[in-house]
Amino acid sequence: MKSKTTTKKVKKVDAPQLVGLFNLKSPAGAHKGRKYLGRGSSSGHGKTSTRGSKGQTSRAGRHFYLGFEGGQSPLIRKMPKRGFNSNFRKEYQIVNLANLAKLKESAINPQLLEDKGLIKDKNKPVKILGEGAVKNPIAVQAHAFSKKASEEIKKAGGTAEVINV
Repeated sequence: MKSKTTTKKVKKVDAPQLVGLFNLKSPAGAHKGRKYLGRGSSSGHGKTSTRGSKGQTSRAGRHFYLGFEGGQSPLIRKMPKRGFNSNFRKEYQIVNLANLAKLKESAINPQLLEDKGLIKDKNKPVKILGEGAVKNPIAVQAHAFSKKASEEIKKAGGTAEVINV
């Protein structure tokens, strides 16, 4: 008797392809075709060229600002205005005395504060506030100090030096 041997078809696996700008394609339907306006009635966009009939919006050279309400007083002008923004306002990066006490350093400046992650940018002004207490004498350089912070630092035997920008 003959034995039947089955042969399996082995799928050939292609090698993985590189993905790069040279072989990227946008999917079908990603780019919609342009509307050709005013090219006769058979185009579907003839006669009034999708602008409706008559009026300001059908004319050439029409231009409206954002929020235009057809000559009616716009909502944005009806709303009350509150407060103002000053060009001269200084925004300080805040560091408390409790954070300085954790550093275990004797000399503290903006560069060190940035390295330790207490401030984001050493070039922006730093202000030391008096929340917490300092036990050891430290020399702190900053752009501004609160009254309480400078008193606490001096009481601990340290110095509070103001950096002028």
